[in-house]
Amino acid sequence: MAEAWIPLALTLKVAGWATLLNLFLGTAVGYALARHRFPGRDVLDAALTLPLVMPPTVLGYYLLVVIGSQGVIGAWLLQHFGIRLIFTVEAAIIAATIVAFPLVFKAARAAFETVDPQLEDAARTLGLGEWPIFFRVTLPLAWRGILAGLLLAFARALGEFGATLMVAGSIVGKTQTLSIAVYEAVQAGQDGTANFLVIVTSITCLAVLLGAGRLVPGRVVAR
Repeated sequence: MAEAWIPLALTLKVAGWATLLNLFLGTAVGYALARHRFPGRDVLDAALTLPLVMPPTVLGYYLLVVIGSQGVIGAWLLQHFGIRLIFTVEAAIIAATIVAFPLVFKAARAAFETVDPQLEDAARTLGLGEWPIFFRVTLPLAWRGILAGLLLAFARALGEFGATLMVAGSIVGKTQTLSIAVYEAVQAGQDGTANFLVIVTSITCLAVLLGAGRLVPGRVVAR
């Protein structure tokens, strides 16, 4: 069915952008919490992990409060720049990014914590600065854990439904992702379309998990 490929392409686009954003956000935050101790670190860690356990509709409501047309940031963007985030593909990307963020953040933090600080200290004694140490010592030792988190985040973004539906809606060809398309087909009694979409979704997610197994063999996070 040709109508399945449009939401599939949109879903891959949203998941791809969400994963790319989390590559930078999750890695940076994970490194910061792994290498620095400060008051309230555990509270911040718990707060950043909330999207992983919070009901998607609750997260969607918070996003509406922030990026909605009457939201804190959404109203400001609309008033000063004429940018309306709500019910756009950008809103879907934001929702998917936030939902998948903890998977990258937790994996990155665990991966960085397995890197022996003495190796970084040895690099400093050789005259390397902090950025060269990060890219030449720390990151090469932690990349497997980060990659594992990114692949899981991509898979999670593929299946995001609740928060995306609340902030991006279900506009065919614009914001209707695969999971939302399945829901709409079931609601409309279109069993054939729903079955086809479910098969496409299952095959796509299976391909991602198989790719994760090939790219990140064995244990990839903290031992």
